[in-house]
Amino acid sequence: MNKEKIALLVDSGTDVPQEIIEKYGIYMIPLQIIYKDHIYTDKVDITPEEVYERLPQEIPSTSLPDGETITKIFEKIKKDGYEKVLAVTISSGLSGTYNVIRLIGEQFEGLETYVLDTKNIGIVSGLQAIDAAKMIEADMGWEEIKTTLLERVPKTKIFFNVATLEYLQKGGRIGLVASILGNALKLNPIISCNGEGVYYTVAKARGRKKSLEKTFELIKQFVGNHQKINLAVAHGQAKEEAEAFLLKLKEEFPNAENIYFGTISPALVVHTGPGLLGFGIQLLD
Repeated sequence: MNKEKIALLVDSGTDVPQEIIEKYGIYMIPLQIIYKDHIYTDKVDITPEEVYERLPQEIPSTSLPDGETITKIFEKIKKDGYEKVLAVTISSGLSGTYNVIRLIGEQFEGLETYVLDTKNIGIVSGLQAIDAAKMIEADMGWEEIKTTLLERVPKTKIFFNVATLEYLQKGGRIGLVASILGNALKLNPIISCNGEGVYYTVAKARGRKKSLEKTFELIKQFVGNHQKINLAVAHGQAKEEAEAFLLKLKEEFPNAENIYFGTISPALVVHTGPGLLGFGIQLLD
């Protein structure tokens, strides 16, 4: 059987760890971070730390790369000898990336493109991209890859905690999360993405410690009796808490296939601010 030449393309908001991008030769479309005096390219010429340092002076905005940038990446993929492009993007409910890549992919001659709307964000979208990379490497057929990925979207869940809701509010990403309440009562909401891929409050707890305990319970509930799972922990200036949570996950789920750990991308920092802890679960069985 002829091996299909499938390229994997992600946007930088999927937070796929750099070593995995290199290992599987994944193409990346970087988001843009816009300050009054300069536009930066996510993960290319700006770090999360630099965004944190400047937040007290200026909260930048983020945007998609322009069509020309995306088209150039498609041209490179074609030139590199691929026939098909599998693109994995952060939720269409939170970003326009999905639609832009889909439209450019449809119009691009000589490449068949499929764009997966992960309905998630950050490393939890990344789990779905890593999944795709492994399927391509295993020579799974194009149709089977698409079907499997689509089936796994509802089996992939994010839970995250932010130290303050200020940044989600200012970035217009607050979705269905009631913001005023949280700040007034020191309530620490646990946030996830709903079926449309929009943020909503899963539960509220008073204070950070209780909030993280509750998050741990929610993860256990979502996993239920599933034996084959992937997990992920991502943080934004909350390394110690993230590492402590990682140890708890390792103890609770010793048979997890993979537990990924990393920092969130600068573009996501803009919308969450410092003190973010994010957790992803992917059910594989």
